Amino acid sequence: MDPMIRVEGLSKEYRLGVRRARYGTLRDSLMDMARAPWRVFGGNGSPPPQTLWALKELSFEIGRGEVVGIIGRNGAGKSTLLKVLSRVTKPTRGRAELYGRVGSLLEVGTGFHPELTGRDNVYLSGAILGMQRAEIERKFDEIVAFAEVEKFLETPVKHYSSGMYLRLAFAVAAHLEPDILIVDEVLAVGDMAFQRKCLNKMQDVRGHGRTVLFVSHSMPAIARLCPRVLLLSEGRLVRDGPADEVISLYVGSGMSTLAERNWPDRSKAPGDDVVRLRSVRVRTEDGRSAESVDIRRPVGIEMVYEVLQGGAVLMPNYHLHSEDGVCLFVVHDLDPEWRFTPRPVGRYMSTVWIPGNFLAEGTVFVTAAASTYYPMNVHFLERDSVVFRVVDSIDGDSARGDFGGHMPGVLRPMLDWTTEFHPELDPVGGVAEGSAW
Repeated sequence: MDPMIRVEGLSKEYRLGVRRARYGTLRDSLMDMARAPWRVFGGNGSPPPQTLWALKELSFEIGRGEVVGIIGRNGAGKSTLLKVLSRVTKPTRGRAELYGRVGSLLEVGTGFHPELTGRDNVYLSGAILGMQRAEIERKFDEIVAFAEVEKFLETPVKHYSSGMYLRLAFAVAAHLEPDILIVDEVLAVGDMAFQRKCLNKMQDVRGHGRTVLFVSHSMPAIARLCPRVLLLSEGRLVRDGPADEVISLYVGSGMSTLAERNWPDRSKAPGDDVVRLRSVRVRTEDGRSAESVDIRRPVGIEMVYEVLQGGAVLMPNYHLHSEDGVCLFVVHDLDPEWRFTPRPVGRYMSTVWIPGNFLAEGTVFVTAAASTYYPMNVHFLERDSVVFRVVDSIDGDSARGDFGGHMPGVLRPMLDWTTEFHPELDPVGGVAEGSAW
């Protein structure tokens, strides 16, 4: 397979505490003269700069038509790697070779000129990719329809909302047929419908034989799109392999968020002026946080949130996905005490209980959300806020029974069976005449 991306010994160093040189004034010069004697004795008052290696000796190849996910906790080097590959920043050591046109969507605000209209930026982006005007025009209507910004095409993009900006940026990056498409976690900015639309489009790009690099904290999205995954930790490549193996390593190693998540700073917590999420955790019946749960025992998912403005009829809800990206189910808070009642200002704790012998063995990713439905509004939606593993028993009293092999499926319910027995058979093995059945 011909490589589309070849990375050899790639490293990127940042020096912390180093200020850029600026034009000095007469006052600055006089102050420098006054401080000069102290600098001779090491008394300049400035701490020595520190070195941070965001990437360390990365080496890998990605072939034509491959869709590769990149995962790792915050600060692992994912975004830095994409910036180097997109030629936004230069590596300190090593080299990265890309063969073909590259379309990048790294963060909201990158790639568009704020003073130009939406229409002008579509043509500008196409020209940067090396496309002829006729090529861009053939795709123009499809781009605009996907982005849903028809009414604002002649408006400078500096006046766009972040959602509008993102929709148009993704539409341009995905539709102008780059040989290599690089997408960072920016999809988290969009609403659920737009995210599904983007993921479906990326599957379509994958089907046309283009190379895709996709960074996300959403393990279901990674599992759905990417047969191959790179796991980064502290700037190093920890594992390169099949998606299920690498995701399992990531979840089980403690490098990801597991059974409990807290947002101590309200201003940084997911949510809006109406409600803020403060914590989510997976708990057992006796109140312990649990990363692994026995398949036979109930498991609770607990959400603590603060209502900042009274009057909204809130609907807390959870979305559960398997490690393969399959949606297990979505569950809403139907507690009759609050179902149709506006919630006053205050702190709430809502817990849903999943019965034992219901989920199949495996890893479960939980997205926590709170919505109002009249009108529809999602106040927060924190993807993969907690993760837990369901472990089956070999004692014979779970839904597995005495079977020791692999049992497929996303659910494993222990259902009631009834069996009727009739001992009388006719000579050829059928049911005897006169039998009730």
